[in-house]
Amino acid sequence: QVQLVESGGGLVHAGGSLRLSCAASGNIFVINDMRWYRQAPGKQRELVAAITSGGATNYADFVEGRFTISRDNTKNTVYLQMNSLKPEDAAVYYCNANVQAFFTTILDYWGQGTQVTVSS
Repeated sequence: QVQLVESGGGLVHAGGSLRLSCAASGNIFVINDMRWYRQAPGKQRELVAAITSGGATNYADFVEGRFTISRDNTKNTVYLQMNSLKPEDAAVYYCNANVQAFFTTILDYWGQGTQVTVSS
């Protein structure tokens, strides 16, 4: 079994910054891509950023250079540094990881989500 635990969400004023973390633990052989998604009330979950095991990154257009995804493979952890936050960035942010666990197939795992609130 693999668990993803996010942290770092909270309330911030518009223009402020937050750093989200997501630590993977459990029966892990290798972690492939790691991603951050978000879901605002009444909206579909959308991809924010992704990073490969080798460090290649990809961002949604709405990020506009404000967010940076990174990972520490020694700690099985992915980060999302969010700067210049806007009220429309408010959402529950979810971590997702594509994991090869021991004695099982490659699966996508999800964290429980962390709330980001941005006041105007």
